[in-house]
Amino acid sequence: MSTDHGTHSGPHRMRASDAEREEIATILRAAMTEGRLSLQEGEERLASAYAATYRDELNPLTADLPGGGRQALYDTPEAKAYARRLVRRHGTLVAVLAAALIGLWALSGAHFFWPAIPLAFLAFGLLRHSRYRRYARWRAGWHGGWPGHWSQGQWGHGHAGHGRWGSPQRSGDRWS
Repeated sequence: MSTDHGTHSGPHRMRASDAEREEIATILRAAMTEGRLSLQEGEERLASAYAATYRDELNPLTADLPGGGRQALYDTPEAKAYARRLVRRHGTLVAVLAAALIGLWALSGAHFFWPAIPLAFLAFGLLRHSRYRRYARWRAGWHGGWPGHWSQGQWGHGHAGHGRWGSPQRSGDRWS
């Protein structure tokens, strides 16, 4: 077993995409803005991120940042606007369904307000969706991933038999 935590050789290496390099660059820029990295060190890491060919070359660039630096992805204006847009869309859907259910109840002439049951589920779902960002931020700090993010699968875990960036897992790795 190799003790080298930098790079791995062999057929299991996966090439890094432009989107993955840009994600790391966003994290590094945020770390420089927060004062976690000096301007010189941040520029060196940015150059390394853009020059990286394989995924396992990207991981060491953010390994010493809290939570792998993933928190910075949630604090970008684009991410905040996207989250607000999704919650507004969900709220509109709930309002339309609520109006339809209440209209059906009024037309049915039922004495029992039966739409209360599905409305409770719809309201609970909307509440969870609106609070999900807070949960996702907590999860990013502890698990190092963006839930639902492309690089780590649907639930933020590495792919089967692979570590954080698709590289083989190492002993002592926090994702193993």
